[in-house]
Amino acid sequence: MNRNLRLLIIVLVVWALVIWANLPNNPGIHIGKFDRTMETQLGLDLRGGMRVLLEADLAEGQTVTQDDLNVATQILLNRSNALGVSEVTFQSTGNSRIVGEFPGLTDTSEVIASLKQVGQLVFVPAGTTYLEPGTEVKVDYSEMTARQAAAAGTVVPAEVVTVTPEPTAASDATTTDTTGTTTTEIPTYSALLTGTALKNIAVGVSQLGEYYIQFEMDEVSAAVFSDFTTNHQQEYLAIVLDNKVISCPIVSSAITDGQGVIQGTFTSETANALAVQLRYGALPVPFKVVESEAVGATLGQESVDKSILAGIIGLAMVVILMIYFYRLPGVIADVALAMYVMTSFAIFKLIPVTLTLPGIAGFILSIGVAVDANILIFERMKEEMRAGRGLRQAIDLGWKRAWPSIRDSNISTLITCLILFVFGSQFGATIVKGFAVTLAIGVFVSLFTAIVATRTFLHLVLDKLKFAEHPRWFAK
Repeated sequence: MNRNLRLLIIVLVVWALVIWANLPNNPGIHIGKFDRTMETQLGLDLRGGMRVLLEADLAEGQTVTQDDLNVATQILLNRSNALGVSEVTFQSTGNSRIVGEFPGLTDTSEVIASLKQVGQLVFVPAGTTYLEPGTEVKVDYSEMTARQAAAAGTVVPAEVVTVTPEPTAASDATTTDTTGTTTTEIPTYSALLTGTALKNIAVGVSQLGEYYIQFEMDEVSAAVFSDFTTNHQQEYLAIVLDNKVISCPIVSSAITDGQGVIQGTFTSETANALAVQLRYGALPVPFKVVESEAVGATLGQESVDKSILAGIIGLAMVVILMIYFYRLPGVIADVALAMYVMTSFAIFKLIPVTLTLPGIAGFILSIGVAVDANILIFERMKEEMRAGRGLRQAIDLGWKRAWPSIRDSNISTLITCLILFVFGSQFGATIVKGFAVTLAIGVFVSLFTAIVATRTFLHLVLDKLKFAEHPRWFAK
């Protein structure tokens, strides 16, 4: 009785949370960095939006590895989510391409501009030369490692740490080709630190309304920065993003605490975009936009309505058949089934799961799977009651003897879901992944509702009944 009471409390608490999660005007969950609006997320096929095809922009002879694509995919996803573009999916396809889908968006120009940038930020000592924002430069990283090694305590020549990186001799040189056209070579500067040194990046606004990016450096990089700013005051330190100068402040005093700001002609959007790039790192390879297209809701509201109707019909048929075949236990199973549907939907909103039409199909299919465990338990219960056992004993024995079959059938379904998910991930079939995810969630929730909820409700309602006095309440 104590065990059944504890299980009943757990079931009621879970159900209360599920009902709260499914309320139409749910305010969502906002605890620290955990932020969920608890709204139903619809996929590109149901909602429409934008699809973007990115391709690695490499020089001739260069190649991109699958690891590079995987890292780039994760960075792109982090960037887009940080920019406030939710429900986005990125999937590598082929040997050098990534497909991005933006459900609900009609203009992704700013997002795409941020995503395709490499995002490699470099601090470049420019000596007494002021570099105008927008100036293109080349960056040499050969001396940077030595400075960081010295700051970390590794033995290196002391002069390497304090050297002032000036433009190379070729930086101001001009060349004349065979046609007589004169061109200026791009100046080359030595890197002091890269954006990987930064942490705790945030956007701020000055009293004049100018946007800037505030940052803090890690310990080793802060030591390098402190040494440089101490020995090179009144010299310029350019801040370069993807080989273009965005700011070139002068070192007016030593900065020893590893904290500073990046100033420039930023707007709110450009400052936040740069902060996102720095926060989530540089892409391993540059990307270019090969194709960008608006996608209409190919299935849209009509298919959503039909899917809901199909789910209602399927659920109603299951409810009727369970009552017809199992009578009072069938009613109890139907209550647990209603809990299953609501719990699954609440989990979809909490994760959140972006529902495509195949995903909805997996959810509807799982409704039928959800009663499978109940049927096995009830059939075993009928056999135990025919053998003369009481209801309480029949419930426990029915569950115990049906469990191996329940376990094996659900494990088989989960293995299938795993195979489908891996297949969808490898070949970019996101609709297959959606089906696998919703079906797998349905299996786990059905195990809880059948094994915990249904069993608890059966004990709560049937323990004090006598089968002989109410034979019509039970299936024969």
